[in-house]
Amino acid sequence: MDAALLPAFHDVLVVAQTGSVIEAARRLHKTSSAVSQQVRRVEDRFGVKLFDRVGRRLRPSAAGEALLGALTRLFAEASSVEGLLEELASARVTTLRVAAADYLGEALLRPVLRRLFDDQVPLRFEITTINSPEARRLVAAGHVDAAVVSTDRAIAPDEIALCRQSFCWVAPRPRHGRVRSPTALLGREPLLRLGAGSQGRRLLDEFLGRSGLRPASTIDVPSVSLLLSYVRHGLGVGLAPQLAVNRLDRSSVLVQAADVPEVDVRLMLYPALKRSAPVRRFIDELVAEAQRVPNSGRAGGAEPDAGASPSDLLSPPPSRAPATPSPPSPTPGSATSPPPKRPARAPRRNGSPARPPSRPPERRRTRRRPAGA
Repeated sequence: MDAALLPAFHDVLVVAQTGSVIEAARRLHKTSSAVSQQVRRVEDRFGVKLFDRVGRRLRPSAAGEALLGALTRLFAEASSVEGLLEELASARVTTLRVAAADYLGEALLRPVLRRLFDDQVPLRFEITTINSPEARRLVAAGHVDAAVVSTDRAIAPDEIALCRQSFCWVAPRPRHGRVRSPTALLGREPLLRLGAGSQGRRLLDEFLGRSGLRPASTIDVPSVSLLLSYVRHGLGVGLAPQLAVNRLDRSSVLVQAADVPEVDVRLMLYPALKRSAPVRRFIDELVAEAQRVPNSGRAGGAEPDAGASPSDLLSPPPSRAPATPSPPSPTPGSATSPPPKRPARAPRRNGSPARPPSRPPERRRTRRRPAGA
């Protein structure tokens, strides 16, 4: 093997991962022309075409797909060699590549990373923010070492269950009046949708197909954080995961449980990942942090009414008339105490019960006739 081709092979791998020469050049800190030259160098050397252009993106050809798996394994082994050399040099710093959605990173990864950095655990992190289906794909391809994902699939051997979470409807709290039905709410507010292919988008599409609701307009957002930002600033209705809603200020936002299935939150690991002591510490901290997450059953701990439609869950509770306070119990001798009861009559001597006192006969008023009538 010509070792001089290794840099060109690496450029080909990054172009295949990103689907763009410009994005690959940005990651590699090179110019686009330099990356293109490296790709042509490999193609000219072996006489194969590695990429096909589809619109503005590059897609691996049949030969490129076959080469991609081999290159992924090659540079994964090179990364493990680098880690071994660091340990031998007493550096002992492990680089851990982790992928997660934005809200999972904020809810679970952020506190874990803070503790690991404070304890000076020899770990170096490369965090990629991406939706759960794409994160699973990156782990399967060996592009990252671990991913925190939400899924409803059967658990695999290289996955660790963290917690379960439900989903909630979030909407701006009305300033005036009250919205009584979801149809009226969606007729007035746009529906905020996560990107196609995400777990939240799939659940939303299934709910809309099941309920028959048709929003007047839609806004596609790339992340849960942006969806919640729209709602906090008074625009849109969206379906948000419970882990993101837990940190939401409820003063300006309506939150109600959504009639969609719960999903698992798991840690997915690359099978070839070396479980060193720092990596095991990261896994243990993440599992412990997930156990500290508040109960993710229903939003606000309230179950929806059995007879309520899913769209009614977006409405604030109906206003009720204030209950009339009951008068205080009177104390004996007070001005408000009732008059004492009359004692019962004693029975007659012959044993028959006493008759109730008879009412005095009413006087008949006669109309006086005028004199001379």
